[in-house]
Amino acid sequence: MSGAEKLVEQVVETLNNNKGVDIVKIDLRRIENCFCSFFVICHGTSNTHVASLADYVYDEVNENTGEKPLHMEGEQQAQWVVLDYGNVVVHIFQKEQRDYYQLEDFWVDAKITRIEEN
Repeated sequence: MSGAEKLVEQVVETLNNNKGVDIVKIDLRRIENCFCSFFVICHGTSNTHVASLADYVYDEVNENTGEKPLHMEGEQQAQWVVLDYGNVVVHIFQKEQRDYYQLEDFWVDAKITRIEEN
């Protein structure tokens, strides 16, 4: 298992354990000229939940893998928080923003895996 795959598994586990809603893993490695290997997408139920999910991912990924995001965006408004780990980009939305932007639909040629909730 590659470093990116281990990171994705940790992110998915963290989101699932903290009640992230409709978690999706998108494997982009077969997409030509793609800027990263994986997207992980989910949504929360409120601004507080979205912010908490981002904090959990930041803390637990760092604790368990030693990785920190290269960049984080959106924590203040907690409508759409992005944690960019280079090869793995995590998107945590409010449901309304997720429905509006429909990121999953951009990557129809990628392998998309829906994660069963705990």
